[in-house]
Amino acid sequence: MAETMRAAAHDTVLGDYLCTVDFHVAGGIAALGASPFGERRIGYVTGGSFAGPRLSGTVLEGGGNWSVAGRLDSQTSVGTMDARAIWRTDDGALIYVSYGGRSVIPDDVRAEFADPARAALVDPARYYLRIAPVFETAHPGYAWLNGVLAIGVGERTDLGARHRIYVVR
Repeated sequence: MAETMRAAAHDTVLGDYLCTVDFHVAGGIAALGASPFGERRIGYVTGGSFAGPRLSGTVLEGGGNWSVAGRLDSQTSVGTMDARAIWRTDDGALIYVSYGGRSVIPDDVRAEFADPARAALVDPARYYLRIAPVFETAHPGYAWLNGVLAIGVGERTDLGARHRIYVVR
């Protein structure tokens, strides 16, 4: 019985679509360089938008992503994310979003990302960008967000990053 319950729970982890969010990083990425803790990079969020069946609005300026990169192997970079942002829904609610995540980027893809003319054209199937956002809000209409964990599948865009976000069941 316990094994059946575990299998059933595992099968339902797949999420329900929440929204797609575009984070704009107009100021670029500040690369601090290699410290004893890794290759630290900081991206400043300058805006963006999100839209889905139950919420839509804008990403406010002022959030950011504090990432650390290293090497997975001789041909691949791996990174962690530590990001925070504030979303304002179309009806005025403020939602604090924070997430960790992982990126795995082959060196040939990283070289294409370095060229602004080619960066947004790289096929997302060639790299891995995943996040696990959590939400916090005082607005009663969005209180349900306080109790969910989400997962997101990301890609680079010409303005920053886009994530399709799903609520884990």
